[in-house]
Formats: sequence, C-alpha cells, structure tokens
Amino acid sequence: MQLSKVNSLVELYFIKSGEVDSKKPFLKWLKPNKPTYNWEDITERIYKLSHKIKSLINEGDRCLILSENRPYWLVSDISVMNAGGISVPIFTTYSSNDYEYIINDCKPSLIIVSNDNQFQKIKKYVNFKIHKIISFEKIQEKSLLIDDILKEKNYEKNINANLKRNMPACIIYTSGTSGSPKGVILSHGGILANCEGALELLNPLIKKKDPIFLTWLPLSHSYEHAVQFIQILLGAKVFYAESLEKLISNMSIAKPTIMTAVPRFYQNLFNKINANFNKQSGFKKTLINKTLDLGKKVLKKEHLKPHEKIVNFLCQILVRKKIQGQFGGNLQAFVSGGGALDKNVGEFLNAIGLPTLQGYGLTETSPVVSCNLPGSIKVETVGPPFKTNQVKIADDGEILVKGENVMLGYWNKEKETNEIIKNGWLYTGDIGKIDSAGYLKITDRKKDIIVNHGGDNISPSKIENFVCNNEKIKQCLVYGDKKNYLVALIVVEKKDKNDSTIRSIIDDINKNLSIIEKIKKFKLIDQEFTIDNELMTPTLKLKRKKIIEKYKQDLEKLYN
Repeated sequence: MQLSKVNSLVELYFIKSGEVDSKKPFLKWLKPNKPTYNWEDITERIYKLSHKIKSLINEGDRCLILSENRPYWLVSDISVMNAGGISVPIFTTYSSNDYEYIINDCKPSLIIVSNDNQFQKIKKYVNFKIHKIISFEKIQEKSLLIDDILKEKNYEKNINANLKRNMPACIIYTSGTSGSPKGVILSHGGILANCEGALELLNPLIKKKDPIFLTWLPLSHSYEHAVQFIQILLGAKVFYAESLEKLISNMSIAKPTIMTAVPRFYQNLFNKINANFNKQSGFKKTLINKTLDLGKKVLKKEHLKPHEKIVNFLCQILVRKKIQGQFGGNLQAFVSGGGALDKNVGEFLNAIGLPTLQGYGLTETSPVVSCNLPGSIKVETVGPPFKTNQVKIADDGEILVKGENVMLGYWNKEKETNEIIKNGWLYTGDIGKIDSAGYLKITDRKKDIIVNHGGDNISPSKIENFVCNNEKIKQCLVYGDKKNYLVALIVVEKKDKNDSTIRSIIDDINKNLSIIEKIKKFKLIDQEFTIDNELMTPTLKLKRKKIIEKYKQDLEKLYN
C-alpha cells in the first residue's frame, strides 16, 4: 500500500480489510465473556453503522463519541467518517465543566455513548430536540441501540469516495493543563502522514513477530486515536485492556509485541521493579546490578570485554527473560509519548530487557513528531523527526513543526490558531535542541519554565523527575517563579510521611542539582493529584495552574 496516495482513513481501513484474511482475529476486549471480532465482523458492522449514521446527519456534522476502549469504539469512529461526519472523541474522565464546554462548543448532532453511566455525565447538557443518540448498551433515555442497528438487513456497502486528505477527520479536544480545552481539527492526511512516519519505526519490530497491541490509553486521546490506524495499517491483532489496575495481568494474556503508554506508567513501573530489586541480597543483588550495568553499556553501544559478554548472556537468561515473561514474553517495544520520560527510567527499562522508545508529539501534530528507533535509542532524546514532517529550532529555543501532520486549526478559535501557526510552522510551546545526529531533545515547556528572581530559567519537570525517581515519593510539583529559591509540594506514601525522612531524600537529590535548581523547602500534602480531583489530565500530566491555585497559600508560606 502506498500511503501517500491513500485519500482518507476510511479508504485506509477498507484497503487493508481487502488485503488481510477476513477471518483473521482483529479486535478483542479483555473483559470476561467478550467476543473476539475478525476483520469480516468489523467490516460488516462499519457498513451497517455508517449506513444508519448517514441517515441521521448531514455532511460535516460533529458526532460525539463517549465510551471506554472497546471494539465498538473503532467501529463508531470509522463509521462516522464514512457517513461524512466529523468524529469528536471525548474522555470518560472529563469534569462536568469540560463536558458542558465541549458540547456547547462543537454542537454535535449525534451522540454515540457506551452505557448509562457515561450518558449521565452529559445528560444535562444534551438538547434532546436536536441530538440523536446511539448507545452500545441500554440507557435511561430514548436511543438507538447499536445491536438493533446491526440486525438490520437493508444497508448499503458504501465506501465514502468523497473524502480527501485535506478534509477534517476528527476534532480532538486537548486535555487542558490550563484553561478550557481546545478543539484540535485533524485531517485525514495528517493522521495518514503519521502512519507513514510510524512505519519506519515499526517495520523492524513486525519482521520478528506478528504485531499484537495491547491498548490501554483512552482512544479519545490523540496518541492512541492515531495508533488505532497504525494498527489497521499493520493488520495487527488488538487487545483492549480492562483497566490500569489489571494492565500487567492483561499483558500476560495478550502477550503484546508493542504497547503505547504515557511516562507516568513507565515511572510507576520503574518504581515497582526497582523497589523489588532493592529487596534482594547476595548473588541475586549482584546479578541484578550486573544486568543494569551491562544493559546500559549495550544501550550506549559501548564495547563489552569478552568476560562481560559472557556475564551479559547469563543476565539475559537469568534476569531479563524472567522480567520479559511477566509482560507476556513477546514484547518488542514499549513506546512512550504524551510527555517527557525521565532519562534514568528509560535507561533502566531498556537495561533490564524492556525496550522503551521515547517519542514526542502534540495533539496539534496528529500527534507524533519524532521517535527513537529500535537499535538506535538515545534515551535522553525523543529520537529523529518522522520523515513526513520538518522540525527546526527558533532563536529562543522553541521547537517548530511543519508538514501535513499539522492541524487544520482550532475549532471556533481563529485567533488562537493564527497565534500558534505562522507561515505553515506550528509553534509547539516546547523548548529543545537537535543534536549532531539529528535527534531531537526536549528541555522543557516554554510556559512551564520557572524564571527565578535572578532571571535564571529553570526546568521544573527535570527536577520533578529526579524527585519522583525515589520510591518513597509518589508525586512532586516544583514552584518558584519570580522567587529567590525553589519550593515543592510532595505526595508520599502514608507509611513514609515523615518530614525528616523526606528532608534527607531531598538533600541527597539537591547534591545532583545546580544551585538555582535546589529545593530549599517543601510541604507534604495529604491529597494525591488525580484525574478525579481535576489536578491531573486524563493522560496523567499535572495541571500546574490548578495545583498552584489550590495550594497558593501553602506555597507562599514556604517563603516566610
């Protein structure tokens, strides 16, 4: 398939469905007693659902999708596009304010919802005289049940040939680390360009094993939304995880070759494995240390002496294979996106046999800009840019991106669109540099940079990553804009809630930081930053502005 000549995401699906064995397993939800759908099953459902949706909407109408990850999510997304609509995926974890804002902003004419629990979140914002509702399960409101739609015998096997690469495919609202979400309009061509760029990354992996994906990130997130079309392109088998809590057990069932997640997942994984390592002693402890030391040498392409090669082989058999087995035994790569992955975490996971590729992107870039390549990993970077886009660094260090993958604009926000896209270049708001090998390195968010009283620029994320690498510390937010020194809010395990213990940890961390980066004071807080309390985005990023507003008095007291 020559992707550059494919006109739409719909066309991509139907071309691929015609190439693969129609009986080949395709989608499986790992909840108990859920069926496995083959390509024929899914294709038939897309035909039937898109036929129905076409009778309910006009071309260009927005269609809201509110659902947990499941096979009917993908069916709905492609069906909306095939019917001439624009898909608007939204998180199941949004606040009521976000739901109200998004519905009023995009004015959907059709709502696709999974169940009554999800529907109740948006019920009061829905104008029933205008909106039509399709539900996967019965809800406490008049709706078209998808199973009834799929029972219909009279339908057209229609493939929308009017869709073009420069037309809107979806509107994905940013999770909003500050302010109201913005509706990012992504084109068919933008996501297709991302798929084309991803092939270079994934081809070496799928040559070894048939691609199997375990999907955990919400499909409403731009990262995972694009990944589903990469899965289609590869003809992959896709498992949808039950929940974050069951992710590791789900991995042992699915045995994925590729899995995508956000840095917070890898940070937690690092903390758990490292805590277990620290409990070991004697020969086991020695073997673990050798595994880490030699694994990091291999990662950095340093020469191993003959005896080190023998020891590394033993580490592979006795340590790495066992760890890999806990994750299904087939893993070719973890792919990290949606935020900065700490260098120590990346080195650690790669060294113990869990290959981890850090990438970079934004919702506004469909979403991937760059990613490390298998066999050419530089963990302190986010890899070389995809060949389907251009990247350059502005005079002030800001990363600029140009290409088909750049969004069409923000929905109903012409001013904001013109502020971020200038002469075809997207101003990312991220600070970075490109090394001599063409690898991109992110140093910070432009908006998040702390400028202290002396005018020094300080990266809070760098310091927070250092702090959170300690197993006793769960979360950290660094503060100090226009101040003489830095302070921090710290969340710890209840058993470790001791000021003197944490003070000792912070003092040790400060030894590895510059004078301006040192944390002078901190406050232990009881409440964890979560999605539910609206102090984290659905992709587990800190909502800095909200946290600072909530704890403003506590932070300022640290300067008395």
